Amino acid sequence: MPKIVSIHEYELKPGIDAGAFERAIQDAKARGLLRLPGLVAHHVVKGIKGARAGRYAAVWIYESRDAWQLLWGTPEHPRRFDAYPANWRIWEEEILAPLLDRTPDRITFTAYEEIEGS
Repeated sequence: MPKIVSIHEYELKPGIDAGAFERAIQDAKARGLLRLPGLVAHHVVKGIKGARAGRYAAVWIYESRDAWQLLWGTPEHPRRFDAYPANWRIWEEEILAPLLDRTPDRITFTAYEEIEGS
């Protein structure tokens, strides 16, 4: 079954220290905020070359489209914030919101479906 890979681009507020952001990510992981049903892997990354050099993104890998849709709804009918898993709401409100230049639900992201046999 094809996996879903969702890439979230994070833009820090002006004046936010990269170290503060990286410590916040470590804290969120330690608190279990990034554990979700159907999420098989996740990586927070920092660009080293190209258009996003020095900027952050997260790569979220879900076991299937069904697992992803159970959490977030369909592309046509996304879930509302109040229907997100409780730990994800904390992740967005307590960890990301104070650090990002926009509300976490307004970040640039793309969800991709794995091509069979790739």
